[in-house]
Amino acid sequence: MIRYATISLVSILFSLYIFESYIIFKDHFSIAQKKNQALKEKIYKENTGKNWDNRTRFQIYENKKKINNDIVIRFQPSYFLSKQNLSIFPLSGISNSETIHCNENGYFSIYQSDRFGFNNPDEEWNNKEIEYLLVGDSFTHGSCVNRPNDIASVLRTLSSKSALNLGYGGNGPMIEYATLREFISPNVKNILWLYCESNDLFELVIERQNKNLLKYLNTKNYSQNLKSRQKEVDELLDKNFEKELQNQIKKENPNGEEKSIKNNRIKYKILKFIRLDRTKKIFRKKDAKYDDIIFKKFEKILLSSLNLTKRNNSKLIFVYIPGYTRYNSSNYSDENYNKITSIVEKLGIDIVDMKKVFDKKNNPKRFFPFQQFAWHYNEDGYKKVAEAIYNLTKG
Repeated sequence: MIRYATISLVSILFSLYIFESYIIFKDHFSIAQKKNQALKEKIYKENTGKNWDNRTRFQIYENKKKINNDIVIRFQPSYFLSKQNLSIFPLSGISNSETIHCNENGYFSIYQSDRFGFNNPDEEWNNKEIEYLLVGDSFTHGSCVNRPNDIASVLRTLSSKSALNLGYGGNGPMIEYATLREFISPNVKNILWLYCESNDLFELVIERQNKNLLKYLNTKNYSQNLKSRQKEVDELLDKNFEKELQNQIKKENPNGEEKSIKNNRIKYKILKFIRLDRTKKIFRKKDAKYDDIIFKKFEKILLSSLNLTKRNNSKLIFVYIPGYTRYNSSNYSDENYNKITSIVEKLGIDIVDMKKVFDKKNNPKRFFPFQQFAWHYNEDGYKKVAEAIYNLTKG
């Protein structure tokens, strides 16, 4: 059974990386993408008087590393999905480190990770009561804005209460459930499950083959005890990040500043390839169709999360996060939206439907950076999500 699952996962990943390679080749000749970026840079300059930061994460990393040894680049748990024989599967980033995140708004967002590698002020873990605990992907993580403009930070401001952000870029439903299992505590009032319509089902297609994650779904009371193993998580993330970079750049034999800059660009492209960035973008631009097996798996995960929440005397709230594509297409299908929201309603879970909230606005694109295609929201978009959550829960 394990051998079959491994072969299936390898086959899926091989196909995805072949497709990613094709998209890279195709994008190399894309003019529209360059025009889109040029327009963003122009608007940013007009609005702020500043130039767009065109450096890569690795260029920033090398500059900051000279003055701060505790600087890292975000390295997400989904990287380990293809690795079946790990002694520990990380569900967060490197702890207590200045973390370089991403740039969609003209500047790179950077945050100080907490004791478990999440995007929180570390003291949030000391609160006796947690009003909000968030699980999700990059939208929850806070891409690509700084505190206090991510969803969790805005909730802290609105409620004057605590909020723990356990989201991480690249997460899908199975990683999110595993994260909830590992980091939930008895003092949590509201558990927020943020669902991204652009790629959560796509992530689930890959995640469902990982035997480490399947243990959470199929084995009662299974735990890696990650709260007591953060040192191991940090060491694994450090080791694999450096290994991937070195494997790819060893042929370059860097020598001098010019080659160093070239290598930085290579490193950035490598990381984008590993993350299947272009493939994910294609899925986000199309309302991809999924078979019933995926929806049944999603329902099982959500039901397990609901039961866990009830045992913890907490309340589960489902937050539906729409992507840019639906507002840039005249024939966007709501088939997946209808199936997902039907599952949520069937399970009796309260829902904050940001699709409905955005639909009431004259121009939903204004919640995305420069009203252009982007993977995430701008500061106003994240604020709108937090306000909708707060309005549902404040009573």
